[in-house]
Amino acid sequence: MSHTIFDDLFVLELANNHWGKLERGVKIIHDFAEVVARNGVKASVKLQFRDVDNFIHPDYRSLTDFRYIKKTIDTQMPWDNLLAMVETVRACGMLTMVTPFDEASVDKCVEFGVDILKIASSDIRDKTLLRKIASAGKPVIASSGGAAEHHIDNLVAFFKSADLPFALNHCVSLYPSEDSDLELNQIDYLRARYPDVTIGLSTHEQRDWHDSILIAYGKGARTFERHIDIDYEGVPVSSYCTRPEQADVWFKAFLKAKEICGGTPLTRREVSSSERVYLDALVRGVYVKREIPAGHVLTHDDVFLAVPLLQGQISTREFESGEHTTAPISAGAPVLLENINASYSNDPEVTSLVPTRGLPHRMPAPAFKAVG
Repeated sequence: MSHTIFDDLFVLELANNHWGKLERGVKIIHDFAEVVARNGVKASVKLQFRDVDNFIHPDYRSLTDFRYIKKTIDTQMPWDNLLAMVETVRACGMLTMVTPFDEASVDKCVEFGVDILKIASSDIRDKTLLRKIASAGKPVIASSGGAAEHHIDNLVAFFKSADLPFALNHCVSLYPSEDSDLELNQIDYLRARYPDVTIGLSTHEQRDWHDSILIAYGKGARTFERHIDIDYEGVPVSSYCTRPEQADVWFKAFLKAKEICGGTPLTRREVSSSERVYLDALVRGVYVKREIPAGHVLTHDDVFLAVPLLQGQISTREFESGEHTTAPISAGAPVLLENINASYSNDPEVTSLVPTRGLPHRMPAPAFKAVG
């Protein structure tokens, strides 16, 4: 169900901040494309599609005291203009993404070749719309704001059965949100409940573009969504919207989080040579207390353990007691791998590591005094 298209994806929600003006919408896209390119992140610009003439009941189109209807009409844009914005996003090297709020809008998404479809929190129980979105056969991201657990279960099960790339956002549908509203532990909950689904964060914060993404990325969120807008022509910017300079902070915090978190959480990391050298300097090597002849079977009574560990010398990590010496060893000298036969003598890990591990092999003055 997860898909690489969702990996480390920033969703820049333009929503209706174009205010029905193509020129304003295109400028928003270009302004954010510059910040995206400068930071080298993967991003999509998300539009909202509504077949407005049919979306609102004709008897209620003049209802000015219902904000949703008024804003929808005030920001209505012809399909040709919406297509122009989709093509602008594509020309700027970003993924195209749309939240369709009705079935006709899904058809337009298919016609326009949109890359990803989004399901708004308000629509995750809209069975008619969900079936239509699934029929488009495109990757889908859904937000979970306000949903009960069984509603999310049903949504995930539906898209599993549709066999579509699907991602699920933790979302708190408060506009704006305070830090205390974010509930980022829900990322852990969603990842545990839906382990084969990419989990993201859709947020409407008004005070922070740095800390929350550090936490979210560290918890395993891999898509990140915020509303975007610009200061232009005196139009007020909502407090939960992100300006280009704030997006720059957001992207840089993400890159820092990724650097700090490092590689995959699915396998053990590859230990660097510098780390190995540092730790090897803290390991005790095996030395003999007295002169040992060839053919001797070493025991703990024959040896003492001390730093430094020398190149070619066995350490406390290998020594077992019972090693057979193949050459004489002088009192105080290191026990070299090449001078013993042991159960680990042919272990590829040991034979490749020991010759280069530790300090160069040398004996300091004064000479070692044998233990009598």
